[in-house]
Amino acid sequence: MENVSAFDVLLFDLGGVLIDFAGFDELSHLLPGDVSRGEVRAKWISSPSVQRFERAEITPQQFAHGVVGEMQLDLSPEEFIDVFIEWARGPYPGARSLLSVLQSVARIACLSNSNELHTPLHRQSIEPLMDIYYFSDELGKVKPDREIYEHVIRDLDVPPRRIAFFDDTRVNVQAAREVGIVAFEVDGIAELESQLQGLGVLSPARAPRSAPERLRRGAAHPGASPRA
Repeated sequence: MENVSAFDVLLFDLGGVLIDFAGFDELSHLLPGDVSRGEVRAKWISSPSVQRFERAEITPQQFAHGVVGEMQLDLSPEEFIDVFIEWARGPYPGARSLLSVLQSVARIACLSNSNELHTPLHRQSIEPLMDIYYFSDELGKVKPDREIYEHVIRDLDVPPRRIAFFDDTRVNVQAAREVGIVAFEVDGIAELESQLQGLGVLSPARAPRSAPERLRRGAAHPGASPRA
């Protein structure tokens, strides 16, 4: 089993790990037909408009127009932008407390596929609890492309085996492992806490108290914006 001395950096995805991102659940209600959550995720990740927006190659208006057309949504681009902004609902309950505890363990960083509409919200919601931020729209690179992981390794200036990475998307975890990063697939903060405890990074006594069902990805939390 790994222990705390094994890692210099704890690297976190945000949406679905530390931050309540309602996008896949919300999008499933907007797509025509009966679409599973897995199919929604696949459509989103493979969307050319999503990938270009997360690389900051197109404007929000171009992004919305592209997504509405690609996915045949019964919304105008302007309506979709309003809905899309609300998908980022802020940190899960207990996320900020968890990061505060982990600050004494290792350097804390995030690696997130994000965009100009969500990145400012994410950054504001977790400052100053991260030492380093890696957002795709600021780097011009996206997960699971190899180059974004290689950039992070170079910038952190540590061997990849000393980076523990936590993400809720399997293909991102697999890509991180291919460059030598020690990566784990987790779904929500309750699974994240469990994985950290299993690695010996977080002791049960220091773990923030959480309610697993409430903290799973897609579950609403106190103060969350109502669904559009």
